[in-house]
Parts: sequence; structure tokens; C-alpha cells
Amino acid sequence: MKALVYHGAGQKHWEEKALPQIIESTDAIVRIIKTTICGTDLHILKGDVPTVDKGRILGHEGIGIVENIGKSVRNIKVGDKVIISCITVCGSCNYCKRQLYSHCEDGGWILGHKIDGTQAEQVRIPHADNSLHRLPEGINEDAALMLSDILPTGFEIGVINGRVQPGHTIALIGAGPVGLSALLASQFYSPAHIIMIDTDDNRLHVAQQFGANTIINPARQNVVAEIQKITDGIGVDVAIECVGIPATFKICQDIITAGGYIANVGVHGKSVELHLEELWIKNITITTGLVNTSSTPMLLKSVQSGKISPEKLVTHRYLLSEIETAYEVFSNAAQEKALKIVLTSE
Repeated sequence: MKALVYHGAGQKHWEEKALPQIIESTDAIVRIIKTTICGTDLHILKGDVPTVDKGRILGHEGIGIVENIGKSVRNIKVGDKVIISCITVCGSCNYCKRQLYSHCEDGGWILGHKIDGTQAEQVRIPHADNSLHRLPEGINEDAALMLSDILPTGFEIGVINGRVQPGHTIALIGAGPVGLSALLASQFYSPAHIIMIDTDDNRLHVAQQFGANTIINPARQNVVAEIQKITDGIGVDVAIECVGIPATFKICQDIITAGGYIANVGVHGKSVELHLEELWIKNITITTGLVNTSSTPMLLKSVQSGKISPEKLVTHRYLLSEIETAYEVFSNAAQEKALKIVLTSE
């Protein structure tokens, strides 16, 4: 089969690899229908994730058809169309019993990280019963693909951790795919005012289409001053950080109200300053986390009912065999006006 293989920082190649095989009785082999590229994949290619070995097939998102199953698999059958969760779940370890699936002792984020991933014609999925979600008939495949990672991430780590409530004023810092996913999911809770902050005017325009009441571009506007105007000098109830750089985390600290929540979603590669000398008195809560995907079944039902439409995040489509071109486009997302790219197997 063909797959996108990591060969060290800055090096990847679409090449021939052996077909995956059943190793454990709880495994399934899935033939990829659609996959996508995540910002985490770009971090790997920059050499920011040293735990990824050379020769690894990248990717942790996808939908596909089950081709083969181990003898212990009970809930998934050959021929099922499934969502591949970005988090592998054994279901029985101490962390899984606490629904901290991202820290599963025999799973967590392993696809495209510690084992071969989904940017291939086929992939092996450990603990298939817990790590695959059967797709109902007629559901939009692009929407389903967004349930592999970004929609649960924005919902769980941004909206739920941020305790978004009806009547809240919330700010999302970063209008990339995860930030926009958090924007979509936040509307389950009817916040009174949603503010999107980003330096990319195209993404801010998309955020408005998705439901943002106010957009702020820090390249041209004073974020704190604008937030003060909107909130009558109080600050926002919830600040959701979706970039992962010191400047955006500082914005969250500058705009949060007393008793508010800062929910960090972004992947940080550098230290940030925590201004505890200013925040200690404000009774705020700061949360962090890696998605557990415990919300995926609920989100799948919400997509099926039309309550949320994450397929709106898709801006580009390529054949799976064109994945190297797709990476170039995604690596220049601002210029290319790219959000999520769908790669379809021939």
C-alpha cells in the first residue's frame, strides 16, 4: 500500500509500505476512505515531537471501512463504516476508568505518533471496540471526519473545560480549525456574546459566518481596549486559547474577568509567563488538557440531527495520492485560505 512516511525533521515521502496486519486480538484493520492533516502533523515535521520515530506513517484522523478484525472484537464488524478516533482507548486501565482516555496506559494519542497512522491506504487500530465509532447511514462524511479530533478537542478542552454558560461573554483566541470548532460547539450553551481574535482577516470572516458576534485583529486593534468596551470594563467570562504561543496566552490573562475561566487548548512549544502577581486575587481557573474523545458519541448524534455542521470547516480537497501537495497548502494556510483539507482515497 501507499502511505505518507516521516523520515526526520522536514522530511516526508509518499511511498510503498507493507499492509498492516492484526497483531492483537482486539485490533481491526481499516481501509481509509478519507483522512486529513492536523497542525500536530506539522509540529512533527518541524521536529517538535521527538517521540515520533523515523519511518512512522503520519496521521491520526480518518474515516474508513473495516477490512479485518481480531477474534476478540465484538462491537465492530467487517464492512462497517467507522470514524477513527484520534485517541486509542483500552477501556480497562486506571485512566480509562476515570474517562481520561488521552492518558490510557495502552493507548492515548498513539496513531501517527507511536504506531503507524491514518495517512495511508490502510491502518491498524488497536482496541477497536473502544476506538472506532460506527457511522449511521446518510451522515456527511466530511462532517464525520471532523469528529476524529478537532470537534471533540474544541468542545472538551475549550468549551467544557471553560465552563461556558448561557449569558456568558466568551473570547476565542485563534480562528484556526480547532478555534472554529470551539466556536461552533460553544453555541450549544447559548453564550450572550462570542468574540473571535486572530490576525488572519479571512479566518475572522469565517468566524463571523460561524456565529462570532465580534471579531478583533490584534495587528490593527488593541485587544484589551476593545474587550473593555464590549464588557463595560469587566472582561470576558471565558477565554479559550487555541494557538499555543506566549502572546496568545498573555491575551487570555489580560482580558479575563474575576471568577473567569482560561481554557488552554493550544499546543505550546515554548514557556509562557504566568502573571500570578496580577491573577492571584481574581479567583480565576486555568485548565489544560488533551482531548479524551468521550464526547464523540454525543457530537455524532448532534451532527446527525443537524444541530452542528462541522463540514463547514473543509476548504480544500485532494486525492490521498496528492497528500504531499496538500501538506504544502496546509503549511501555507494563511496564503491558501486553508482550514481543513480532506484527502480521499481513490
